[in-house]
Amino acid sequence: MITIRLWFTKTGEAAYISLLDLQRVMQRAFKRSRLPVWYTQGFNPHIYMTFAAPLALGQESLVESLDFKSETDEWDWQKAKVDLQACLPSGIDVVRLEPAQRSPNEISYAVYSLQVAPEHAKEVKAAFDAYNQAEHAIVIKQGKKGKSKELDLKNYIPKIEYSHRKEGLFAQAIFPTGNTFTLNPALLLGYLHENHSIELAWVRLLRIDLLDAQKEKFC
Repeated sequence: MITIRLWFTKTGEAAYISLLDLQRVMQRAFKRSRLPVWYTQGFNPHIYMTFAAPLALGQESLVESLDFKSETDEWDWQKAKVDLQACLPSGIDVVRLEPAQRSPNEISYAVYSLQVAPEHAKEVKAAFDAYNQAEHAIVIKQGKKGKSKELDLKNYIPKIEYSHRKEGLFAQAIFPTGNTFTLNPALLLGYLHENHSIELAWVRLLRIDLLDAQKEKFC
């Protein structure tokens, strides 16, 4: 038995598919595609799946990862990609399937792109500049069981690097993303909204990479 890793995108309206619903989507897609996927034993056989660093609802990503098991290593990867894609909804696109080489527990960071249309670039640039000049950026992180914790974003994102393009303003930031601690990028947007009056809808959040503890590309 081997572990297969599916890399896929989750964009557009698919960003509003919750993790629980995404599990159902993938279960149905695997069944319909007739790929040689391993099912658990017992009264309720199902496909055992592991999603690495699942997204918050409403966020988009180009680097979603799902592990599942197969009893055969004789895979036609290109055919499997086509067959599975035919069973998935719009916004969920298969990037590739391959044998899993590393544990998803090695993921420690995620790289996000913050994209702003030209008509809002001036206001958002001013907010980014104000954030970069601030000594502290205090937010409240909601934890499990209703607990909350005060955090300083500047300890994790000292500076927002950005550039101007014809399509608008583009920035990147690296957020902790792992089993022990995850910083939701919505906290940064919430801070900019509360303190610098930018509208959340002005900024498109897109996860573009996953990194290990050394900030090397996870693959």
